[in-house]
Amino acid sequence: MESPPLWVPLFTTIVVFAFFLLSTALLIWAERRVVARMQTRLGPNRVGPLGILQTLVDGVKMFFKEDITPGMVNKPVYTLAPLVGVIAGFLAIAVIPIGGEVTLFGETFTLVVADLHVGALWILALGSIHVYSVFLAGWASNSPYPLLGGIRSSAQMVSYEIAMGLAVASVFIYAGSLRISDIIEAQAGDGLIPGMPGWFAIPLLPAFLVFVVGMVAEAGRPPFDLAEAEGELVGGFNTEYSGMRFGMFMLAEFMQVVTMSAIVVTLFLGGPSGPTFGLPDAIAWVMPIFWFSLKMSLFIFFFILLRGALPRARYHRLMDLGWKVLIPVALVWTMVTAAFVLLNELGGLATETRWVLAGIAGVIVIGLLVLGSSPDDASDAPVPPDEDPAASDHDKVTS
Repeated sequence: MESPPLWVPLFTTIVVFAFFLLSTALLIWAERRVVARMQTRLGPNRVGPLGILQTLVDGVKMFFKEDITPGMVNKPVYTLAPLVGVIAGFLAIAVIPIGGEVTLFGETFTLVVADLHVGALWILALGSIHVYSVFLAGWASNSPYPLLGGIRSSAQMVSYEIAMGLAVASVFIYAGSLRISDIIEAQAGDGLIPGMPGWFAIPLLPAFLVFVVGMVAEAGRPPFDLAEAEGELVGGFNTEYSGMRFGMFMLAEFMQVVTMSAIVVTLFLGGPSGPTFGLPDAIAWVMPIFWFSLKMSLFIFFFILLRGALPRARYHRLMDLGWKVLIPVALVWTMVTAAFVLLNELGGLATETRWVLAGIAGVIVIGLLVLGSSPDDASDAPVPPDEDPAASDHDKVTS
């Protein structure tokens, strides 16, 4: 196959990264506006129409703000940590197509930086690397609160990365390929129900729900922002950071929100696929970009609503949800998906048989959810002073 001219990959790279950077800037502005409305405030409204240039002003402020490096930190690692998060965020979006085929100057190409054969594994690998940014920042600060934030982030990543990996495993088992373009193509056309989209979110609903919960925890967003926890850890892993290095952590967090939204849309909601309404080919290329942006915006809005509506989860609840609920559900559904695919390859299944087996699998998953989410009253109940070994004699007397 003949290689495209050099300007094609350069143009594609610039367009894709500009798209995600612009989405990140809009997210920072939109989150302030939406959360302000939820709390009966105005939000940014001074710089630009509706305050839309506030993100640019904040970036300029962080760039010129004094960047203080405490004397007790491990300087090389302390400096490297913010870069890891930003670089991982940029690299993760390289395999995500933001649109369909485009013809320009006689060349036809897809709006994706690299359509790798192992695109799904690339996404998981870069998601795992992102946590090193938080952990290295906490460790290199040589300060108790940042260290606790880094340790929390590591435990959180292990708990939810396993569940997310199993959810993605269900996707590429069902699609039969690790290539992102093949996964998107497999979701084209009708689904299990005639007239409905062929999105994997329908037949792989438990895996989809596990991935949605896991991506919120992976991004370190409320209610799973235990690595920061301002009420407990001052600022968590970034307590000792200021200036542009603090700004890079902020940028990495919001980029992670955009990246995770793009990934869930690509894996479960067909990516940029959607109807073109019979538009001529000259302008039909715009529709995939529109559908991808619309789907991604819905999940970004979901992230914003969670921040404004839910309180921060208790740490043991965070661990219980990951290990007792999400991992068992994702593991069971991965095996169910593999069984479905194998039976279909051996001889096919009638539609009625598919629905019966899906119902049985759904009952199993619901049972795991009920068993895993049953409240542990003993762990949440306050300990009386007489039974608390840490209580002082004064506390016991006054109680």
